[in-house]
Amino acid sequence: MNAKDASFGKPFVPAVRRRSHLDRTLFSTIGYVSLTILAVLCIVPFILVVSSSLTEESTIVVEGYQFLPLHFSTEAYSILFKYPQQLINAYIVTIGVTAVGTFVGLFLTSMTAYVLSRKDFKWRNGFAFYFFFTTLFSGGLVPWYLLIVNYLQMKDTALALIVPMMLNVFYIIVMKSFMSSIPEAIVESAKIDGAGDFRIYAQLILPLSKPALATIGLFLALAYWNDWYNALLFVSNEKLVPLQYYLYKMLGNMDGMRKAMMSAGAVNTTSLPSEGLKMAMTVVATGPILAVYPFIQKYFVQGMTIGAVKG
Repeated sequence: MNAKDASFGKPFVPAVRRRSHLDRTLFSTIGYVSLTILAVLCIVPFILVVSSSLTEESTIVVEGYQFLPLHFSTEAYSILFKYPQQLINAYIVTIGVTAVGTFVGLFLTSMTAYVLSRKDFKWRNGFAFYFFFTTLFSGGLVPWYLLIVNYLQMKDTALALIVPMMLNVFYIIVMKSFMSSIPEAIVESAKIDGAGDFRIYAQLILPLSKPALATIGLFLALAYWNDWYNALLFVSNEKLVPLQYYLYKMLGNMDGMRKAMMSAGAVNTTSLPSEGLKMAMTVVATGPILAVYPFIQKYFVQGMTIGAVKG
């Protein structure tokens, strides 16, 4: 067959190639449209949250949530920042716990995963089963509380906010899967040059594991940032109250005031911006995470494809 079609004088394109190009175009169009719709569905609730946090309580009760504040008000933020020193201290505690817990958790998770991924470690299957077996059963809340408070003596310490969430077996398995995909020749060449295990781990394996580290680090950071339950159980010192538990207590106090006013026969309880306060708390609590996420997004996307089929 000639290189050009005799009728039209244009390069001949096989039907299979044209069909393949059409399929890719259709797939890309559907993908972009679907992701755009998903992005809008994620952005719209956050816009409603910000707008509601700047709206009068009575307007929210009567008109519902609006994209733009019908009656602008900063009363919710005024109540939230009424005691700025306590809020700042809660922020400092949360940032410190998140930073230390994420760093130490990543270090222990990656080191454990590296050992389990080494084929020359003859007990790796036994240790892997031991880690997996712990995910099938739990001792329960009471033994866990007694372990933290009586045996480890961590009550009213920062360790009570860090240690219980430091290791996660699922993250170890994910990290192990990623490290197992690193060519064994890299480790063998480093051994020939006289490098020890820790040097191989620190200077070769960790730099190649940035996508997995970023993904697991984000999950750990979110878990530490949003944690309030451990503070509820183990912390009574006001100086160690994290942000989420501080907001939880403030919201509980607001609900208590509303119920007290209702029981006292108060007709108008909309003067207390409970709904607006909830939205203002959401903005304050999620702001730092939204600021950090764009910097690790590219690594997060790569890390989420761990275990995907490669062509």
